[in-house]
Amino acid sequence: MERLTAVGATAYERHRALLHDVVRAMAAGECRMPFTAATGQDAADAGMRSTRTAAKVFASLLGRPFDLDQPGELGRVATEFSPYGIAMGIGYPHCDPAALVAAATRATAGWRAAGPSERAGLAVEILRRLNTRSHELALAVHHTTGQPPTAALRAAGPRAQDRALEAVAQAFAESERVPADLRWESARGRGRPLEMRGTCTLVPRGVSLLIGCADYPLWNGYPGLFASLVTGNPVIVAPHPRAVLPLAITVRVARQVLAEAGHSPDIVTLAVAPPEERLHRRLATDPAVRIVDFTGSARFADWLEQNARQAVVFAQRTGLNTVIVDSTHDYRSLVRGLAASLCRCNGRLRTTPQNLLAPAAGIATDEGRKSLRDLGADLGEAVDRLLGHPARVARLVGAITDDTVAAELARATRCGTVVHPSQALRHPDHPHADVRSPLLVRLDARDERIYAREWPGPVAFLIGTDSTAHSLELFRRTVGRHGALYAAVHSTDPLVLAVAEAAALDAGAHLVQNLADDLPADPSSGGSDLPAGGAHFVTGRFRVVRSRRHVAAAA
Repeated sequence: MERLTAVGATAYERHRALLHDVVRAMAAGECRMPFTAATGQDAADAGMRSTRTAAKVFASLLGRPFDLDQPGELGRVATEFSPYGIAMGIGYPHCDPAALVAAATRATAGWRAAGPSERAGLAVEILRRLNTRSHELALAVHHTTGQPPTAALRAAGPRAQDRALEAVAQAFAESERVPADLRWESARGRGRPLEMRGTCTLVPRGVSLLIGCADYPLWNGYPGLFASLVTGNPVIVAPHPRAVLPLAITVRVARQVLAEAGHSPDIVTLAVAPPEERLHRRLATDPAVRIVDFTGSARFADWLEQNARQAVVFAQRTGLNTVIVDSTHDYRSLVRGLAASLCRCNGRLRTTPQNLLAPAAGIATDEGRKSLRDLGADLGEAVDRLLGHPARVARLVGAITDDTVAAELARATRCGTVVHPSQALRHPDHPHADVRSPLLVRLDARDERIYAREWPGPVAFLIGTDSTAHSLELFRRTVGRHGALYAAVHSTDPLVLAVAEAAALDAGAHLVQNLADDLPADPSSGGSDLPAGGAHFVTGRFRVVRSRRHVAAAA
């Protein structure tokens, strides 16, 4: 039986109705977004007040040490810069990785004993407090990732918290499936059956490592963080060196909630080091680390799966987001939607397409047959119209933080026929920010060595194939081999849609069909696109240990 601390019991009871409502909704295939619904983001005055307050709090963090009172502190390290020209200079604790692992290991027994109800209640309490700091978190994401303000709020605020809440609810539901007490009768030859009793105990795997990504540290990081916590595993959070602050704020809030509940705050710790120390690789291969979460490049995901053999690795590859164009009843909407998808966040949105597959002979549309050349030219014009006003540039595109992007853009222009060049854009508020329009290059299907790898930044390829069947074959092969988060298909033929859906299942990519906004900014609230398929994403974080005895022996 689980024993709740007074504060833990209060947290569980306070959030019990919400937690069970989300569990019921997920079981029924429904969507609940309580943080988004309760925030009232459409209330402009409240939003402005929250933004002004958050700006003051954010400014108070700059140029100062970020205190966490963690074990093994060796000094301070600052690894971030803002692409918008703000000097950050935040000094994070640089801790001995061995000390963090040891502290997390010591905290495991107490956190396991708390039980699923207390852990879930405290997880929701952490999210509730993070929700009150949504605009502060959005500013942290804006200035570390380069995302535009509205995109940063979407990726760090209530929608990200709703995504985390689904992970909490799924972990809680899976934990509750484990029966605490067992009773049965065991046959014994000709004699009377023996009455048996037993227990089932959910045993966490051990120390969990969250490796943060540079572009979406909270949206991608929250599911693994909260799934591990609810299933009883302490978590070491290792952000990307360019995007530390959003996860550092999260860790600070979590440690405060845990300490108030009488638990060791070292259940959640922050690991930051200069890039040359290769901290992520060192922690991922530590024998005590038993779970690793990562969303990002296929190359590092492959390295983790090959080298972190002692751990269960939940790696979600950003990969080759792909659009298959066969035919459409609304050509202008298709072009506008594709153009918007290419422009958002400098090509770094989780749903931004890289590969656009269409028959070289053209596609059938409501405006007649359109050749591949027509499609490319219309896409380029739509991009130019969309980015023709500085206000839309600030709202859509964001700033580039990675110095390698410019080199990759130059390299991509030499790979094929440039349909739309990437050009420097002026940001109305930050004139020195590096803002680029998307690059679109036309390739042939035989150029697979070029488009079958991830390209950073605003790089996309318009690929001419032999037919739609050939496009689907390429999609299945390239995404199946290199991964992808999302894919889209445009077709007026139900058979093509059915085959595309089967191909997406084979490749393991989420699919959207005939959406005007081709790959939307946030196509789900969370659990519906949890890495590793939802249930296993949770159940892989614990084992069930059973004990049994005769009733007579117990007496």
